[in-house]
Amino acid sequence: MNEVLSFGMVGGGIGSLIGEVHHKAASFDRKAKLIAGCFSRSYDNTLSTGKKLGLDSRRLYKNFREMTEKEGARKDKIDFVIIVTPNNSHFEMAKAFLEKGINVVCDKPLTLKVEEAEVLTNLAKKRDLLCCVTYTYSGYPMVKHAREIISRGEIGKIRMVMGEYLQEWLAMPVEKEEGNKQASWRTDPKYSGNSNCVADIGSHIENTVSYTTGLEIDSLCANLDIFVKGRALDDNAGVLLKYTSGARGIYWCSQVAIGYNNGLKIRVLGEKGSVEWEQEKPDYLKVAFYGRPVQILSRGRDNLYPLALRVSRLPGGHPEGVYEAFANIYSNFSDALLAKKAGKPFQNKKEVDFPTFEDGARGVKFINLCVESSQRGACWISIK
Repeated sequence: MNEVLSFGMVGGGIGSLIGEVHHKAASFDRKAKLIAGCFSRSYDNTLSTGKKLGLDSRRLYKNFREMTEKEGARKDKIDFVIIVTPNNSHFEMAKAFLEKGINVVCDKPLTLKVEEAEVLTNLAKKRDLLCCVTYTYSGYPMVKHAREIISRGEIGKIRMVMGEYLQEWLAMPVEKEEGNKQASWRTDPKYSGNSNCVADIGSHIENTVSYTTGLEIDSLCANLDIFVKGRALDDNAGVLLKYTSGARGIYWCSQVAIGYNNGLKIRVLGEKGSVEWEQEKPDYLKVAFYGRPVQILSRGRDNLYPLALRVSRLPGGHPEGVYEAFANIYSNFSDALLAKKAGKPFQNKKEVDFPTFEDGARGVKFINLCVESSQRGACWISIK
């Protein structure tokens, strides 16, 4: 278990914000080391990125096809690959690496189509490979503590869930500005698929709610809006939900909400109590029980359940943020992969505490059903 895993990256070259977050987070706990990559469609960018990261130039590739072929043929091939490219490329890339026996970590959404997500999920099972989708917010300790509070029945049967994710960065047509690659590809159906806002941030609401509550969606009713003139994809959306348990939900995601930076907030209300978590105040969890004072629990100060405690890194008052959350996902994924390589696979789902391709496939289904519901006049659609 003292072995260090090796990994490669597709995407994330110089100029990429999320690529740097990924490779730093994957290396954070020294359980894995970056040794190979195809970081850009520009080979010069790949070479420059590789040089900056101190990589052997012989393991820098012109395209992902070359990378899959050459890495797949090596005796010391990478243990896993991280895919951080625009949405439309995820399926083809992930499939190619899985076919070469390489474990895959992919940014969300996993694919554009439900059928593609199912192909990847089944292929990973067939090849006995570990796969992860990096839904960031499942990595926060206080989200994990909320999960355990709920799973232990402390707030009782869930009645209502409210999730919102508010940003302002697309309130103006910034995709038309020269050099704004983040906005241009996300608002372009060629790269982003049939949704922008729901796929980009609404999918995080879906995953965070699913992770913390375990609720399964029965049906939903969605309305996707385009507020900025000339834009092809949604920049705001509201979703009503019914869960199989009888609980109800309301999700709101917006990238045109002026005054909000990255405002993900989740409220879960049960028969006996409630929990509330905000991404911009990640070290705190609001917990309330009927007839008792409201509590604000602090990570690093207050007693947490084991799932959260094992990924809490610093004493209270020393904020942990997005790097640590990503690193927690990669640490848990690496632990599972190291155990598997040592012939000691984890025995239960709670120990495999990272988002899987099954979670990714459910997210793709959620996105596509929201789009379908909205296109059909915001009608109710069954998830089955």
